[in-house]
Amino acid sequence: MGTIEHDQGEAQYSIKKEALPPIETVYNPHSLEYCEDPVPQWHELVKRGPLVWYPLWQAWIMTGIKDIMDCWRTEYLSSDFYDWEYAPPRPPESEWTNFERALIGHSLVADKDHHRLVRKVSSPAFSRNVVEAISMRIEPDIKALFDELGTPDSFDYIEKVAAHIPFISITRIVGIPEKYWDDFKPVVTSFTEAWNPTISEERRQKAREDSNRAIDIIQEVIAERRLMPRQDDFLSALIQVEKENEQFREWDIITMVLALIGAGADTTLIAQQWSVYSLLKNRDQIAEALESPEAFGKAFTEMMRWSANSKMGFARYAPEDMELLGQKVRKGQMVLLMPHLKDYDPQYYTEPEKFNMNRSHDKDVLFGYGPRFCIGAALAKRQLFLSLSELFARFPDAELAYEPERDETDHNSIAFKQLVIKTNIQK
Repeated sequence: MGTIEHDQGEAQYSIKKEALPPIETVYNPHSLEYCEDPVPQWHELVKRGPLVWYPLWQAWIMTGIKDIMDCWRTEYLSSDFYDWEYAPPRPPESEWTNFERALIGHSLVADKDHHRLVRKVSSPAFSRNVVEAISMRIEPDIKALFDELGTPDSFDYIEKVAAHIPFISITRIVGIPEKYWDDFKPVVTSFTEAWNPTISEERRQKAREDSNRAIDIIQEVIAERRLMPRQDDFLSALIQVEKENEQFREWDIITMVLALIGAGADTTLIAQQWSVYSLLKNRDQIAEALESPEAFGKAFTEMMRWSANSKMGFARYAPEDMELLGQKVRKGQMVLLMPHLKDYDPQYYTEPEKFNMNRSHDKDVLFGYGPRFCIGAALAKRQLFLSLSELFARFPDAELAYEPERDETDHNSIAFKQLVIKTNIQK
């Protein structure tokens, strides 16, 4: 039986656990109360120690940032969905569809050595020059969105802008030709559901079907691109990496594209909403935040910390029976890593309720950490910078029309039902 020690001080957990009510009575990320102010419920989790059993999800929740970073760094827990005790049986290779070939056989959940190799050899595909070239492809589409919007007195930012950004970004970043867009679009919003452990099996199956269609398209585009190579998108850069590295294969290209979709779809929509909301609620910091892509990258970390919009965390699975942070964890049990619990902890941030884009983030884990750090982080920040810059360039006096109503139905994050902006244009 494996043993993982807890290296944080126990002082913050000195409250006797038997004196606390059951966690399911005070913590519910799917409640409207949580969506309106999740911080008190975060504190309830932390009170209960470094590893908390949450019966409503049949999962453990890891609460301490040092423990989470250690788990990311050493990868002692599995990221393979099929290692979950409630996952469907792992299909034999003879029955794999393209979805299983990507999820099981390649770099989404590849063995650690191959995953690290893939990250190393593909890093040139995320160079500053590539990011700049991709940004030039995205910017005209964002400007066209605002051209179509015109100069209304008010508009719903989610409906008119944010909802379109994930598809625009992913197709332009990857380099998916427009002739495939109608067939490719469904997977942008459903791909992450293919291994989401909190939704129904029927919904997961639909996401797998969408994923298989998307993989067919990606393979067609790769074949076309080999005949007519381009140099200004992510796919072209990966094909070049493949030419130069024998151990980097076409299926690694496919799974990296799928990883970009997974990282850039629903998360981008949420980031769009909260970035705009954060700046409109803190107008004195708009100019500084949008001064440059580098300034925005720093501000974005603070926007996401201040907004406190997270629900689920990062799912991992116990590969064996183990003693973990003082708890007996059974093989196959889910362990949810929740780094956002530190975001309103005075131990990490002075006056955490205040928005300060110049705040120091010495443990910036917004895009993960260690071997599983999101390799597309720079691309994600750049498309947000472009869309927010365009918004405030066109509507410098914009303000919220009213405080937006929270939508508690999103499985992964706190979302808004609408985000109505008054443009305050003098006509």
